[in-house]
Amino acid sequence: MKKPVTSSNKIRGVGAMKPAPKPKTLKDQSTLAAGLERLERAIAHMGLASRREAKDLIVKGLVRVNKKVIKEPGYGIRVGKDAIEVEGEALGTKESYVVYKPRAIETNKTTATAKDLHDYFPKLSHLAPIGRLDKDSEGLIIMSNDGSLARALTQENSHVAKTYEVLVRENVTDEALRKMTNGITLDKVKTKPAKLKRLSRTGFSIILHEGRKHQIRRMCDACHLTVESLIRTNIGHLSIGSMKPGAVRKLIEDDVEKLKG
Repeated sequence: MKKPVTSSNKIRGVGAMKPAPKPKTLKDQSTLAAGLERLERAIAHMGLASRREAKDLIVKGLVRVNKKVIKEPGYGIRVGKDAIEVEGEALGTKESYVVYKPRAIETNKTTATAKDLHDYFPKLSHLAPIGRLDKDSEGLIIMSNDGSLARALTQENSHVAKTYEVLVRENVTDEALRKMTNGITLDKVKTKPAKLKRLSRTGFSIILHEGRKHQIRRMCDACHLTVESLIRTNIGHLSIGSMKPGAVRKLIEDDVEKLKG
């Protein structure tokens, strides 16, 4: 008579069923869904604290997302949509500097061997850059730990304009200037109207009230223009003036208040 197969026999047998894998926890997940960013990284990008400081603040229960306390640094947030609050007294003295980012320096490190603003300006390593300039661009960027200033500069309806001077390889046509002025569709979303001014046969200035990733380069690409040089010359009332690559200037309270509007 054949011996009945029991659940214990199945486990010991050659064709035994494997136990179901344990569900992944947040700590097991190395990536987030498209459109989400780690909370600690978002706080650092907003200029509220460094990533290390942000992690400590989160673990201590000093961070709220949409009014709810979050204690997981890897929590995924929707950038520009979710409201992030950090206990003000945990951030210490507010400091803000405007720096001239040289070309070939990243705003935030993308690889272990890359050189970013914290490497180039070690005395400002406790501050976070507000917004971004890509590696091949240069010009003004603010480094700060003032969260309200960061929000004023990066929120979707920010009143602070940013001015860039662009040099391209080809001749800039009136049609290209018109297209960029009226807005160009990128990733199915049209850019906001911009203000452009011809500077030379191959150069122009552009004033934006938004900062989408590689926006100017992609707008130029849509107009069949190849960017040779891109410099951010103004952030609101702050002007590059006589600053050279690598220059640093501390912002006085009046500067900060003007930017906050």
